[in-house]
Amino acid sequence: MDMPPSSPAPADPGPSPSGAVYTCPMHPQIRQNHPGSCPICGMTLEPVLPSAAPQDNRELDDFRRRFYISLPLVIVLFAISMGGHIAAWLNPGVQNWVELLLAAPVVLWAGKPLLIRGWESVKTRNPNMWTLIGAGTSVAFLYSLAATIVPGWFPEVFVRDGHVPVYYEAAAIIISLSLLGQVLELKARSRTAEAIRSLMNLAPSTAHLVLPNGVESDIPLKEVQPGDVLRVKPGEKIPVDGILKDGGSDVDESMLTGEPIPVTHVPGDTLIGATLNTTGTFTMTAREVGDGTVLARIVSLVAQAQRTKAPMQRLADKVARYFVLAVAAVAILTFFVWGFWGPQPSWPHGLVNAVAVLIVACPCALGLATPMSMMVASGKAASLGILFRDAASLETMHKVDTLVMDKTGTLTEGRPSLVNVTTAGGMNMDKLLAQCASLEQGSEHPIARAFVQRARDEKLPLDSVADFQSFPGGGVAGTIQGSKVSLGTGDMMQKQGVDISSLAPWVDEQRRQGRVTVFAALDGQAAGAFSLADKIRDNTRRALADLKARGIHIIIASGDAPATVEAVAQELEIPEYHGGMSPADKQSLVSSLKKQGSVVAMAGDGVNDAPALAEADVGIAMGTGSDVAMQSCGVTLVKGNLLVISKAFALSTATVNNMKSNLGFAFIYNALGIPIAAGVLYPFWGILLSPVIAAAAMCLSSVSVILNALRLRHFS
Repeated sequence: MDMPPSSPAPADPGPSPSGAVYTCPMHPQIRQNHPGSCPICGMTLEPVLPSAAPQDNRELDDFRRRFYISLPLVIVLFAISMGGHIAAWLNPGVQNWVELLLAAPVVLWAGKPLLIRGWESVKTRNPNMWTLIGAGTSVAFLYSLAATIVPGWFPEVFVRDGHVPVYYEAAAIIISLSLLGQVLELKARSRTAEAIRSLMNLAPSTAHLVLPNGVESDIPLKEVQPGDVLRVKPGEKIPVDGILKDGGSDVDESMLTGEPIPVTHVPGDTLIGATLNTTGTFTMTAREVGDGTVLARIVSLVAQAQRTKAPMQRLADKVARYFVLAVAAVAILTFFVWGFWGPQPSWPHGLVNAVAVLIVACPCALGLATPMSMMVASGKAASLGILFRDAASLETMHKVDTLVMDKTGTLTEGRPSLVNVTTAGGMNMDKLLAQCASLEQGSEHPIARAFVQRARDEKLPLDSVADFQSFPGGGVAGTIQGSKVSLGTGDMMQKQGVDISSLAPWVDEQRRQGRVTVFAALDGQAAGAFSLADKIRDNTRRALADLKARGIHIIIASGDAPATVEAVAQELEIPEYHGGMSPADKQSLVSSLKKQGSVVAMAGDGVNDAPALAEADVGIAMGTGSDVAMQSCGVTLVKGNLLVISKAFALSTATVNNMKSNLGFAFIYNALGIPIAAGVLYPFWGILLSPVIAAAAMCLSSVSVILNALRLRHFS
């Protein structure tokens, strides 16, 4: 149903030996040092920071098992109760016992956690939907139990067609629908820890410790101490934050900045844990370890954003407290009004009508209103390449007025491409490109792949390379068809005595546009220069036009160099942009926009976007990006196609309208059903709503909600 899942409060196991802190996902102010249940809503508490290793979701498994085991019993029970006498030998008395045997396991075993929640809500004076579900199912079941075991206790007025009617099917259906709602809620809730778990697993599990005598020893990451000297080899992740001591390398820092081109590091430079060493071997001095690393702070930011983000309060939840109290008051009032002033036998009439009020008010339609729309809309969205993780994202997305977008991998392709080239000394452009691509064809460096891809696109032949040399942080060189070819940075060219001054004006212009430049030399003479950039996606301009047409303000927030971000923003005509942003900066920007009253969506694809994605009202992950980004978000674009963002906004609006109409059906049903069940029409027309009719009406209200939700299948 719409209320959050919970479970019975277990025996207090005492403080957690690991020092973990437990909190309630719906009420983050609840914090304690041991497992338990939330005193407000009954939900099982979970660790603030989950374990890095996947954990079994016992609560989800338990509810799923209860639902599937009880479902066949509910179906048979419904068929018997709604089909009348299904065989000549099944007389009313026998039928009551058959229904009892079918309903008892459903209510007493499958529904036990739900009934305990209802009782806990009464004890803690926190009435909620579980209070009403527990009261309605308990009264219906206990009344039916008495009618089955001791029918002679009931006055004649209770007898219909020779027996006292029972309402086992009402209690069982309510339990079954409630369990289904819990399975849906728990499946969504189980995914919230995956983002943090993926972040934790970015760091390597071990580090190469260099002892004072020069011997290398592998130790667990948690044993690394500040001041330790560590060795990092090509292809390995940097274990902790620190300072490069000896050697040098190109480090892929896209995890932190989003910039696809590795950064050259030399002794004295700062290194960030969990970033990837792509080329040379080096040693480093550990500075920040454990909770002090940049990665640990990102984990903390994501967890904080998830905990402090107010849970989506659906309309049914907002009025639940008052609705429960009002229904209970109406049922009690009905019993006494009929008992004191109703026609004889007055008290039996009062009891029957009070039971009818509780049954007709059981919030099945209210509970189905949002999950049914969510299920149908999710299926439709998946066919469009959009994955919604929860109903909150669907409910909020149509309100978004500000969209913050990462640059790399979101607006752009997320990898460097050759965008411009110039030659010197009359060098043929295609020949120069072919030689440089031949030089790079054995490398996995992003820049190398850009050269090879461009040569393939141009269908240029690649030659074999002799005397190949690699200069970490500088470039590469080799002999091709007897000529010495070099490709690398300006510093590398100067060290080799190559004069590149004639290329300076062209290079300055490329750099003003935020592009990376590399130089080529042939036999010691400058042959040309290449500029690389992260190309804008083919569909970006059209997608931005669609979003602007919806009145959405667009902001770029990127970890790339400010000049690069500015160049992209100007090309896409986006007036507000921010470059050089850390993960915390992005989160702070989203937070400040929300404080200004904006409803903010954040679109990104990298680990560095995770805190901002979690902080935003709606996080939108590009399906081509990192798992962490997708697990931090309520919305994932499967193919990373920006064009479907506009479609997602439209589907969100349609789904919210469908939810509202469903809730409208449910509230109108209750507004009419409860007074009629209480007997307000009896003084005028002699009309009473028996519990049997009340149970049927309750089921029909759920059917109307389901049919209305199915209309979303026709969204286009």
